Amino acid sequence: MSRRSLSSLFLVALTVSACNSSSVLDPSSASPGPATSTAAGTASAPPSLQPQAGNSRVRLQVAPIVGASVEAAGPLMEALQQQARQRGITLTGSSGQSATHVLKGYFSVLTEEGQTTVIYVWDVYDPAGSRLHRISGQQKAPTVNSAEGWPGVAPATLGSIADTTIDQLSGWLGSQSVQE
Repeated sequence: MSRRSLSSLFLVALTVSACNSSSVLDPSSASPGPATSTAAGTASAPPSLQPQAGNSRVRLQVAPIVGASVEAAGPLMEALQQQARQRGITLTGSSGQSATHVLKGYFSVLTEEGQTTVIYVWDVYDPAGSRLHRISGQQKAPTVNSAEGWPGVAPATLGSIADTTIDQLSGWLGSQSVQE
């Protein structure tokens, strides 16, 4: 790995750890309309993605996403909504129905040598604000339209992040209901 790559990764880690509310985007502005299919494009969930027992009691609020552009936050929220519905997880808005869990996301993007890497961290909190679980990862894909940063991230990449996030969240929630 080049010195530039290491420096970039260090800056990303530092940025994610120092995220503050001034860079927050409100995902509730994403349209809650009909679900759109991801690049993989399935209208119904395959057997491995069927709702798990215990998920139906979960009411998840997705907090404002830190670090993602408005253009990226919309498709990401739509993909999260679709995956959550397929897994039997109810998403709540910022008002109205009370949440049993809150999901807060922190994102950063790097573009290098024709590849764009999205680094993400999701923290799962209880309603009192105690962190219960962390989901993190990175998704690397070819850069779209030779653009740097968020404009170079394909919607399919965001869909893949949403799939992985909800898969991991659902698995963790399932393990929690077994322990109860």
